[in-house]
Amino acid sequence: MASKWFLAGVLVCLAVSPARAQDPTKVEPKHYKLAFENERVQVVSVHYGPHEKSALHDHPGGVVVSVTDAHLRFTDESGKVREVYAKAGEARWYAPFKHRVENLGDTVYDAVYIGIKGKLAASAGADGSVVAMDVETQKILAEYLAGAAKR
Repeated sequence: MASKWFLAGVLVCLAVSPARAQDPTKVEPKHYKLAFENERVQVVSVHYGPHEKSALHDHPGGVVVSVTDAHLRFTDESGKVREVYAKAGEARWYAPFKHRVENLGDTVYDAVYIGIKGKLAASAGADGSVVAMDVETQKILAEYLAGAAKR
């Protein structure tokens, strides 16, 4: 009898684990493409067509740099809605949270998400502060944005 309960517990843990971390590059490959990753950051290209919506996913805390203007709706896992007007070239800090995204505009939305990994991701932004990028990350971002501007 105890082995049945143990097996049931293992199955529940296996079923819950994927739901806890919904990597957007795996859950939403249409909208999120991995551009670069190392032990410190994950750089993701973001692309939404007009009026496209995403499934529930999450990111580590990080910075979004908008390549194009956009009007977006974020809905978190509890149903709380937040609308954002993004301007091309603008950078914003986002703490980690599970959400859905909807492009409310009639034009495409392109951005770059730089997610911070490890200890910094867990503590960054808890007090509203923004973590500065190191020189290597700044260089990677500058090269990526220069390439995106040429497209």
